[in-house]
Amino acid sequence: MSYNTLDQEVFEEDQVPSDVGVGEDKPEARMGIFDHLEELRSRLIRVLIVLAIFTFISFFLADWIFVVLKSRVAGLQLIRTNVAEMVGTYMKVCLMSGVALTMPVAAYQLVMFIAPALKPQEKRLVYIMLPGVFASFLLGAAFAFFVLLPPALGFLIHFGEDIALPLIRVGDYVSVVVTLTFWIGLAFETPVVIFFLTRIGLITPLQLTRFRRLAFVAAFVLAAIITPTVDPLNQIIVAVPLMILYEIGILLSRLAFKQRNQAIETATIGPVER
Repeated sequence: MSYNTLDQEVFEEDQVPSDVGVGEDKPEARMGIFDHLEELRSRLIRVLIVLAIFTFISFFLADWIFVVLKSRVAGLQLIRTNVAEMVGTYMKVCLMSGVALTMPVAAYQLVMFIAPALKPQEKRLVYIMLPGVFASFLLGAAFAFFVLLPPALGFLIHFGEDIALPLIRVGDYVSVVVTLTFWIGLAFETPVVIFFLTRIGLITPLQLTRFRRLAFVAAFVLAAIITPTVDPLNQIIVAVPLMILYEIGILLSRLAFKQRNQAIETATIGPVER
C-alpha cells in the first residue's frame, strides 16, 4: 500500500463525526431535550395565566353559575354544614368554570407543542379534527346536563323522602353535577378519537369489531362509576349512549381506514392489508 493511499484513509477516518457511536454523549440531543422542556414550560405558563384570568372572571359570574347548576332540580334548597363550606364550593365552581373556558387554549398549546413531531398529513388531520373534539365535548356535556341530570338527581333527592327529609349540602350537589357533566362530555369524544387513531394507523375497524362485546361491558362499568345512583335506569341512560358512540366510532373507523388506504395507494406504496 502506498503512503498516499494510507494518508487518504487516515484523513477519511478523521472526518468521522465524534458523536457517532453507541453510548457516546450527544450534546445536540441533550440541547434539543432542554429546548423542548423550556418550550413545554413556557406553554404551561401561558395556560396557567389564561386559567387564572378566566377563574378571576368567573368570580363575577358565580351567582349566575349557581343558578344554572340548581336549575336541574325544581325548588331545590341547598344547605351548608361547615363554616367554610360555601367559600370552598365557591372557589371550586369558579375554578371549574375557569378550567372549562381554558380547555381550548390548553388544547391549542398542546397541539403546537407536538406539531413539530408530526408528519404534514398528521398535522392537517389534527387541525381539522380539533374543532370536532370540542364540539363532541360540548354535545356530551349538554346531554348530561339537560337529559341525564334531571332524572338522576330527582331519583337521588326524592328517594325515601317520606322517611327522611332530604337536606342536600351545596358541596355534594356541585360535585355530582360537575363530575357527571365532565365525564359524559369526555366520553362523547370517543368517535373522534377512534377516527384519528385509525387514520394514523394505530387501530383498525376489524380490531374494534372484535372487541365490541368487551366495549359494551366496559360501557356499563363506566356507567356504574360515572352515575351517582345505584338504580339501573340511570346507568342504562349513560351506558346506551356510550355503546352508540362506540358503534359510531366503528363507522368512522371504517371511513378513516378507507381514506388511509387510498392515501397510501396514491403514494404508490400499495394497499394496506386488513
